[in-house]
Amino acid sequence: MNRRYVLQLGPQGDREIVMKRSFDAPREDVFAAWIDPEQMSRWMGPRNIASEVVQMDARVGGAYRIRMRDIDTGATYAVGGIYREIAFPERLVFTWAWEEDAIEHKRGEVTEVSVTLRAVGDKTELTLRHTAFPRRAMRDNHGRGWTAGFDKLDQVLAEKRGRA
Repeated sequence: MNRRYVLQLGPQGDREIVMKRSFDAPREDVFAAWIDPEQMSRWMGPRNIASEVVQMDARVGGAYRIRMRDIDTGATYAVGGIYREIAFPERLVFTWAWEEDAIEHKRGEVTEVSVTLRAVGDKTELTLRHTAFPRRAMRDNHGRGWTAGFDKLDQVLAEKRGRA
């Protein structure tokens, strides 16, 4: 497994995350893990979070909703959004909004996530850009969440290819 991460602060400083990650899987498989509810439920969020995709209409203008439960505390959260762009197997763009006050998040704060996938031989380079954070702490928590989720995604992709 290649666990190379790059956290770069973009031109908006405290308001965005740019991460790159290489996966040992074809980009069609990586893309599918973002739009298949069963797969996404297995990898979305840090290790202590159990996720369930309760709605996923993966088309431009369609909505998604993910329920998350903290295994340690039992606290539950829900996040949802609207798909703005879907270009299989290269790119996804969607909004990201917490439905209730969750940790430092406030209801109604909407950010945007774009995922770009580039084939590099038989591997995939993923670039995630998560923008429009109202506060630096919110950005940092999401950065840690994406990093841990990508570790779980790596495992899901390895199992799919029979390498786990």
